Amino acid sequence: MQIKSAEFVTSNTDVNKCPDTKILEYAFIGRSNVGKSSLINMLCNKKALAKVSGTPGKTQLINHFLINNSWHLVDLPGYGFAKIPKAESKKLEKIIWDYIIKREQLTAVFVLIDSRLEPQKIDLDFFGKLGLHNIPFLIIFTKADKLSSSAINKNITAYKKKMLLEWEDLPRTFLTSSLTNFGKDELLGYIETLNKELAKQ
Repeated sequence: MQIKSAEFVTSNTDVNKCPDTKILEYAFIGRSNVGKSSLINMLCNKKALAKVSGTPGKTQLINHFLINNSWHLVDLPGYGFAKIPKAESKKLEKIIWDYIIKREQLTAVFVLIDSRLEPQKIDLDFFGKLGLHNIPFLIIFTKADKLSSSAINKNITAYKKKMLLEWEDLPRTFLTSSLTNFGKDELLGYIETLNKELAKQ
């Protein structure tokens, strides 16, 4: 799939105020500073579609982008380690889970993981909560350009081993780099295939 158009639609904190459409939505979420905005900009061929910040926890709204006039990419607030007050953190958590659980148009959640890190409890717990609510999700390992292939594979394998302690089947994984565009074609190809399959139903 080639993204020929990517337009900002709306930002809000209330799932009930999200676009009143029937088109498919793919949500992107990850721990603070995982490179979510950079990945979205890379996928959409726009340098400033999603705001990139060096300050963790900058995204605090549900952001909808219309892609190729056919599906929504949804940029969700990050979770964990953001330097924000506890009350605000709980508010963001409610925004995130209200959207994930209640949004009927949500097709799948892409959870971003920093490929440089060993398995983090906060990410594994997030996977578990998605599973508890039967939310389809996939994992995108980011920043593939920051480590050697062997080091990245070691970390990804460690994640899979950890997950197999709780999960019978593992979600599909992608490896990406916003700097080199690595993984872009595979990820967009997956979304395109899923869009076509669901259109037949």
